[in-house]
Amino acid sequence: MWLICLLFCILSISDAKAAAIAKPNVLFIAIDDLNDWIGCLGGHLQARTPNLDRLAASGVLFTNAHCPAPACNPSRTAIFTGLSPHRSGLYANNQSMREILPKAELLPMTFSRAGYWAGGSGKMLHYFIDAQSWDEYFPKKETENPFPRTLYPKQRPVSIPREPWQYVETDWAALDATDEEYGGDHLVAQWVGQQLTKKHTRPFFLACGIYRPHEPWFVPKKYFEPFPLDSIQLPPGYKADDLDDLPPEGKRRGPNRYFAHIRKHEQWKPAVQGYLASIYFADTMLGHVLDALEKGPNADNTIVALWSDHGWHLGEKQHWQKFTAWRVCTRVPLILRVPKGAPGLPAGTRSGVSDKPVSLLSLPPTLTELAGLPPHQHHHGPSLLPLLKAPNADWPHVALTHLAQPGSFGLSAERFRYIRYAGGDEELYDIRTDPHEWRNLAQDEQHAATLRRLRDLAPKEFAPAAQPSLDAMPSLKWVPLKAAAASPASKPVGGSFDVIFVNRRPQPVQLFWMPPNGDRRHYATIEPGKTKSQRTRPGAVWQIADCTQAARPLGYFRVDDRAAKAIVPK
Repeated sequence: MWLICLLFCILSISDAKAAAIAKPNVLFIAIDDLNDWIGCLGGHLQARTPNLDRLAASGVLFTNAHCPAPACNPSRTAIFTGLSPHRSGLYANNQSMREILPKAELLPMTFSRAGYWAGGSGKMLHYFIDAQSWDEYFPKKETENPFPRTLYPKQRPVSIPREPWQYVETDWAALDATDEEYGGDHLVAQWVGQQLTKKHTRPFFLACGIYRPHEPWFVPKKYFEPFPLDSIQLPPGYKADDLDDLPPEGKRRGPNRYFAHIRKHEQWKPAVQGYLASIYFADTMLGHVLDALEKGPNADNTIVALWSDHGWHLGEKQHWQKFTAWRVCTRVPLILRVPKGAPGLPAGTRSGVSDKPVSLLSLPPTLTELAGLPPHQHHHGPSLLPLLKAPNADWPHVALTHLAQPGSFGLSAERFRYIRYAGGDEELYDIRTDPHEWRNLAQDEQHAATLRRLRDLAPKEFAPAAQPSLDAMPSLKWVPLKAAAASPASKPVGGSFDVIFVNRRPQPVQLFWMPPNGDRRHYATIEPGKTKSQRTRPGAVWQIADCTQAARPLGYFRVDDRAAKAIVPK
């Protein structure tokens, strides 16, 4: 009898192992800051993306997919937790995910709990790894730095002068280097490819974060060569008078200093060239990953999900970068390919295209359902399985993209897009006839019923934005002054925000603003161990002095392009 029991146990263990191996793997690919400039989406005719196109041709391409937020941190947090920004309160890049959501389970941990090996490489979250959520990472997860060595020019900036308000990575150039010498995404693709060529004892959740075309647009020169500067076509969505019919809040969010700065220095075409070259480089790295999958032992049992965290402006709406609710910034590539035999979709996917409005917030519930995992009670998005079965199936959902201010959002339906700002300003666009959103229909009586319908589909409540702690804020550089040395004058530009001054000295200090012309101006005395919140602007210089009668200068801070802390050292 005991032999029968032993045999039964052995068979049960074997069956359990077989079931575990039969679970589909997941290859989760993120490409940073990629808009619709890929061949299969037709965003720019000069874009070279053969590998994105071949993946799209083998799976389901979603042509009306939108990001949860037009910024890296809130978008990636929503994708990895399944929590919408308007419910989590995480809306902006300057917030800390683990401060706001200390107990949130990320997608790799969800799969790890189900018996998967969870590994990753490159940027998946906002400049950190979250080591607790992964079994293995490259670079090592304990470093919390997701970037392998990457070649950058020794002297920067290369292409455009840097102003005080300017993001340091707004720069581009062709590098005289091979892919191996360049490192970066090449090393990420190499590591991910190595995992795909292995036989694994457990199913895997494998994440691949390709950083380009995120700035800076430095890639080997061979990726620039297909885009001669004299042949560069400017963005097809650009229209010089595009802001004329926008409400005040739209006009305020449209033009920014970057686009004016780039045009002033005649760098618009070189910048477009740099973006196209970076897309081509990213696509080539994707090709290495796909080749490794297809040639390895996991090709027939791996779900592939590819997405970008948000789009990117290159002059449309007089804007550069991201952070807007317009389609050029919210619409992203989304491709899903499912092999036959996946528990949630045994027939797998057929090649297809879906124009239904979907959100990247749907990735967690979709992938868990495909893998046969139980639904997660905190996932907010609807599963995409109905559209994977039939790309044009009935789909009652809309896609929401939340701006940094609670109550400001873009809403994407199948034909129309609705933008509402927290103050009440509205925009409405018919994407079928106006894909670049050149004509705002919000004041058109003919579309009043559509406007009311979309208003009704929008959220009614928004979680307040959780304020970042002092520890989570970036630090301004402290510049000590020698005796009789002078602080530079301020060159303030742009909008205002708060800088928190922290006095770590055992004595009180005085805070002075250095005007563009004239003597310093006293603002506050900061006691030992105390802080002072001060409204300021990029390019402002704040001097710290002692509390003697002469107010001897000790050093200064120059304000950068965002809220920060300024620590006066001991």
